[in-house]
Amino acid sequence: MYKFLKIFLFRINPESAHHLTFSMLKLAKFMPGFAAIFKKSSVNLNPALSKNILGLNFRNPVGLAAGLDKDAIAFNQLGDLGFGFIEIGTVTPKPQPGNDKPRLFRLLKNEALINRMGFNNHGVVEAAKKLRNRKDKTLIIGGNIGKNKVTPNEEAVNDYIICFNELFDAVDYFVVNVSSPNTPNLRDLQEKEPLTRLLNTLQKLNLTKKNPKPIFLKIAPDLTNTQLDDIIDIIKQTQIAGVIATNTTISREGLNYTEEELKNYGAGGLSGKPLTKRSTEVIRYLKQRSDNAFPIMGVGGIHSAQDALEKLDAGADLIQLYTGFIYEGPQLIADINNAILNKK
Repeated sequence: MYKFLKIFLFRINPESAHHLTFSMLKLAKFMPGFAAIFKKSSVNLNPALSKNILGLNFRNPVGLAAGLDKDAIAFNQLGDLGFGFIEIGTVTPKPQPGNDKPRLFRLLKNEALINRMGFNNHGVVEAAKKLRNRKDKTLIIGGNIGKNKVTPNEEAVNDYIICFNELFDAVDYFVVNVSSPNTPNLRDLQEKEPLTRLLNTLQKLNLTKKNPKPIFLKIAPDLTNTQLDDIIDIIKQTQIAGVIATNTTISREGLNYTEEELKNYGAGGLSGKPLTKRSTEVIRYLKQRSDNAFPIMGVGGIHSAQDALEKLDAGADLIQLYTGFIYEGPQLIADINNAILNKK
């Protein structure tokens, strides 16, 4: 079914295709023929796939990365497609439109995307409101939080606190996003001093709650080994839960496009197949260098079951899909879970 739908979707503007897909997701269960998309695969619900990490019971280890359902609009429907968990966001305290359009591009030759969305979202209050009405309590939901574009880095911690408090009763875990390349100067917060201060503040706030939630840090694939060593030290020092490796890259290395073509696409984060190797390298480095000190969610360039297995073998405890899901469709979830079961 998705093969035919993809032919149509890939003929229109990527952002328009995204909005159309979400409209179809909400209507699909009531449309003849489309209901088949939501036929739950017994593979994805196999009890042998469930994983308990940090007190959270993930029904399978294949999740949806942040960025697709920014405003918590279709998390129930996406869960019905077979995901073990859904990460919404990135959300910010105030609604913001994001960067100017066009801001999302397909690189078909490399099965990749370039995006410079810029944390476009309806604001954390709206997302929290939708999540509090969720029906399926077995579907783990993560909340990916960021700062508004107009907030200077010196005051960024306040934005993260607002998002944390608003979402606390509505999500199962948090992700601190300081690694998007599409908000000016945001990646400066990955430096050791400001990042330690930010995470310490959130973790102290977390520990005042009756039931503290796991906090993950999402990092860029462009960090050096020295910076990754700093990340390990920061995780241990602040005692947050773990890491999501990795976000999109600003690199354009190895693409099958001319410099002029890439210049026309402009700035933004690259995701998809070109990221497969690097994200796996980061996972392996963190796992080995930290001596398996914290859980890792692996994301970046997972387009096949083999890609997923390589990340799990490198040390990822869970994995997330984004660009691979757009290119391959829901069958990818079942393919990965089948491969995991076959290895048991």
